[in-house]
Amino acid sequence: MRILLIRTSALGDIVHCLPVLTALRRERPEAKIAWVVEEAMAPLLAGHPDLDELIPVRLRPWRKQPFAAATRREVWALIRQLRAFRADVALDLMGNHKAGVLAWLSGAPARIGAQRKARREASSSAWINRPVAVAGQHAVDRALSLLAGLGLEPQRADFGPEKILAAGTPESVPLPIDVVIHPGAGWANKVYPPASWGAVARQLAANGFSVGVALARGEEALAQEIETTSGGAARRVEAGSLPALAATLRATRLLLAGDTGPLHLAHALGTPVVAVMGPTDPARHGPYGRPDLALALTLPCSGCYKRLDGPRACLLSLSPEEVAAKALAVLG
Repeated sequence: MRILLIRTSALGDIVHCLPVLTALRRERPEAKIAWVVEEAMAPLLAGHPDLDELIPVRLRPWRKQPFAAATRREVWALIRQLRAFRADVALDLMGNHKAGVLAWLSGAPARIGAQRKARREASSSAWINRPVAVAGQHAVDRALSLLAGLGLEPQRADFGPEKILAAGTPESVPLPIDVVIHPGAGWANKVYPPASWGAVARQLAANGFSVGVALARGEEALAQEIETTSGGAARRVEAGSLPALAATLRATRLLLAGDTGPLHLAHALGTPVVAVMGPTDPARHGPYGRPDLALALTLPCSGCYKRLDGPRACLLSLSPEEVAAKALAVLG
């Protein structure tokens, strides 16, 4: 059997789908498995021992220049690569038109995905010919439940931490840091205020713990502000590439972050985490299997899943003292 997995982005969503890959390799050891993923996220899966083929796409750049000659060439090359894999089954792990079209373009006779009412874009069910009733609350369990379309019984979640970025991790691992703060997020209202992170860093340092701030691409100013407001209690650490991020996460005792890809990657790697959560539901997108590691307020608007221009009461009402106390409790 030749199985094509489709989950192009983002980092946290791809991490949530890693147990699907692990389960397929465990239950269908003879299968040929390929994964369609955005080029920027491809390093996360490159060299993964459970994958036979990686098919990178550049959907975001293509949308910006849909009629450019280079775009047309790359799209045709993608279609040829999809067809060359000769998938028997395409597994849509996204539930939208983007994944549905890719599944259809692959030529796979069986296209499995969530049934209409459970899809992010309901009308994208038109691309799927083997709909599955989604089960579970957390994103990880919901992804695993789609394996019922392949006749598999419910599977346990195994992220395969030893397989994630095992090859290509920098040889020079960062010096051990007790706590790393990863302050950025894809939505502005998921970002805990830098001054609050600075106060958290000061309290942790006062308790004898070293603190780092992940220096991610495009978030240099954010890291600088936290370093400044911490009064020097926190220092920046390299996390500009996925291999560097993984090396940093493996070297720390605790990651503090919001609902963002690095948090889920750390949890998958087995690194303790504390999630400071705002507009998303911890039961659905918090640390998998460890709701106790999420700090979140219960407000009338909790779990709104709205993308706004900055943090609201759900984050602003979480004090640095509460965050620091949770971190200290996890550190023991």
